[in-house]
Amino acid sequence: MHSVVTVTLDPSQEFRFELDGVEPMAHEDARRWLDNEFTRMECEPLRASGKVLMADKVLTVAAAAGAAMLGDRAWLADFARATSAALARPVVRVDVQSMTINY
Repeated sequence: MHSVVTVTLDPSQEFRFELDGVEPMAHEDARRWLDNEFTRMECEPLRASGKVLMADKVLTVAAAAGAAMLGDRAWLADFARATSAALARPVVRVDVQSMTINY
């Protein structure tokens, strides 16, 4: 099965990581990795209630990472592995500009 995570910051900046042949991340490890990055990058919840859905974490971490971190292949690999595992989807498209995730 084809597996890829794509992050689009704007129409001119897209980062893609193919997960075929890459060691998968366990679901709980993925959640923990995203939680740690969310905290380390001082991301803010998207919802007024303060509730943070896993998809919200993926979006805010991608936005906070920006081109600098997404351009780092090692960090992008971890982000892609965590995103795919945490959302339990083999193909994920993160659009930071529109703040949406498509599967």
